[in-house]
Amino acid sequence: MGKITAAEVNNLRKQTGAGIMDCKKALMESEGDLEKAIDYLRKKGQKLANKRADKEANEGYVIAKTNSDKNFAIVIVTNCETDFVAINKDFIDFCNNIADKALESKPKSLEELKSLNINGRTISDNLTDLIGKIGEKLEIAHYEYIDAPIVFGYNHQGNRLATIMGLNKVEVENIENIGHEVTMQIAAMNPVAIDKDDVDPKIIEKEIEIGKEQARLEGKPENLIEKIALGKLNKFYKESTLLNQMFVRDNKITIRQYLNENDKELTVTKFARLQLAN
Repeated sequence: MGKITAAEVNNLRKQTGAGIMDCKKALMESEGDLEKAIDYLRKKGQKLANKRADKEANEGYVIAKTNSDKNFAIVIVTNCETDFVAINKDFIDFCNNIADKALESKPKSLEELKSLNINGRTISDNLTDLIGKIGEKLEIAHYEYIDAPIVFGYNHQGNRLATIMGLNKVEVENIENIGHEVTMQIAAMNPVAIDKDDVDPKIIEKEIEIGKEQARLEGKPENLIEKIALGKLNKFYKESTLLNQMFVRDNKITIRQYLNENDKELTVTKFARLQLAN
């Protein structure tokens, strides 16, 4: 066949986002056939994905977004292997695109998210294509959503941590600032649940056992071990459940008190906090 032209390479780049040399090689291998060249690049992505499947991917990009009606919020973690790729424009654009698609389609699970279509292909297939282009293992690792009367999202600088949170009432004075403050509290203080009754029983059991062991190591009498452990559990509730935490902006009041000062019925319906592994 004749020489591959710059226009043909550019056309393939526009359709696939692959690099110049990859597009040129794909066209050469496919004898200038555009569809075959696209298939070639996709197969390359799948081959590379399989090859790097066992690699560690602990870097990445965490993004939280809310829809325009402010009643649906999402937070997604997409992992990569290196911090260099984590700031790559193509990677960040992909992360934003899947976040926008999630807001539009409102998937209820990670698998449902991956099966959504962007440009006629599933998000999973688009991810494989990007692997072929970038050359690293990429993985959509976590997805959470909140459906509430009003929602808020916060992206910490560097997009290694993001939070979303829902409140039960909209018609509250200064609600935007309230929502922002509580979402920031979640990012800073990493609560395990909204209130005492929401804590996973396994976590409670673990905390009681830790409390007992600490009391024994301190030489406390055996007949007081249970009481001491329960006291430590109450301290855990105050430090680790959102409504009982001290408000970061004013450590004289709890988050529950902060909300009630603005509206007696105002409370948090749900929250999610996702962070890259340290």
